[in-house]
Amino acid sequence: MPGAGTDKTRNWVAEPAPVVILVEPQLGENIGAAARAMANFGLSELRLVKPKCGWPSREAAIMASGADRVLEGARLYDTLAGAIADCNFVIATTARSHDQAKPVIGADEAAHQAAPRVASGETVALVFGRERNGLENDEVGLADAILTLPVNPAFASLNLAQAVVIAGYEWFKLKTSGTLPFTAPEKSPPAPKEQLLAFFNDLETELERIEYFRPHEKRGTMTINMRNIFTRMQPTQQDIRTLHGIVMALVEGRKGPARGGLLDGPEAEMLRNLLAQHGKAEIVRADSPVRGLARLLRRNPTDAERALWTAMTGDRRFATLGFKRQTPIGPHVADFVSFPLRLVVDVTPGSEDAKAAEARRQKLAWMHERDYRIVEVRAEDVTRDASAVLANILAVVPGKPRGDETRNP
Repeated sequence: MPGAGTDKTRNWVAEPAPVVILVEPQLGENIGAAARAMANFGLSELRLVKPKCGWPSREAAIMASGADRVLEGARLYDTLAGAIADCNFVIATTARSHDQAKPVIGADEAAHQAAPRVASGETVALVFGRERNGLENDEVGLADAILTLPVNPAFASLNLAQAVVIAGYEWFKLKTSGTLPFTAPEKSPPAPKEQLLAFFNDLETELERIEYFRPHEKRGTMTINMRNIFTRMQPTQQDIRTLHGIVMALVEGRKGPARGGLLDGPEAEMLRNLLAQHGKAEIVRADSPVRGLARLLRRNPTDAERALWTAMTGDRRFATLGFKRQTPIGPHVADFVSFPLRLVVDVTPGSEDAKAAEARRQKLAWMHERDYRIVEVRAEDVTRDASAVLANILAVVPGKPRGDETRNP
């Protein structure tokens, strides 16, 4: 099975590449690490000149961490001259100037010079020196070019395997045109503006319901800023579906705080009964108790109120009617009201005591006296058939169709 970046299920294909020659390496660990670096970057032929650690080396095998094929194919030589005897082009790596009239190139240029030669069948060698003091002058003299790296001149010596990594990386990058082995999968295409604008509309509608846009005169600026946040994300179609699902979960979540309040349906009904028994409050200013009471009721709807509001907002016939829920009208709070239509929808609970019923009767009478039309809806009717309840409400709205043909699917 594939490990951390190593896939042993794939066949090892040794393609033409420069050979790597290590001259008198002192530590088996460095040979193993160099072999691992070679395997990383498609270099498969390793030649060793008089390794000081003895050969084969247990430490090299451990450090190779799976690059056994490179170690098993390593060839031993007594001299560098013998190791490069069949080579057509030799590049010596060194961090020191040897005052020799040879081209001095970087690792990327070394790859560019090696590539056409390897492609034409020539043998190109990358020669690396000892850990302690690198290559000697006479060894550099056997090379056609010198490879060095832009390093800190005060600390220029690289670990042997590190030097092999850099040379091998530049070779493989050139050979593969820098193609990365994998990319992040694009599971969803970018979201079209139509989908993005629909999400904005849903989000802003829900924020409006919880009175997020305050003060109202700053609503335009707040909306633009919020839209810019999501636009900068360049979301995908799946991103927008996920965000839309989050918004809907917050709005229509399960019992408790996830539903936007602290009370479940039966508890919300008990709250309304208690408030009805307590009596009426009067509005004297913008922050009066009735407005605070309306916000409390709005955030803790009964099951019937929630179902009816969901049905209203999902039906395009109600889109322009201006209905609001749990809104103050004088000293009372209406379950649902459209001020443009002067129409109140009152949801009657399945059971309420005499005092609560009398308070409801007085509230509706007060509204009727002020020319509000009243549609009384029983909670159990909403639960049983919300579409029929919507049709009954529309029956008192001039010019609005009652049939199902215009309702959202």
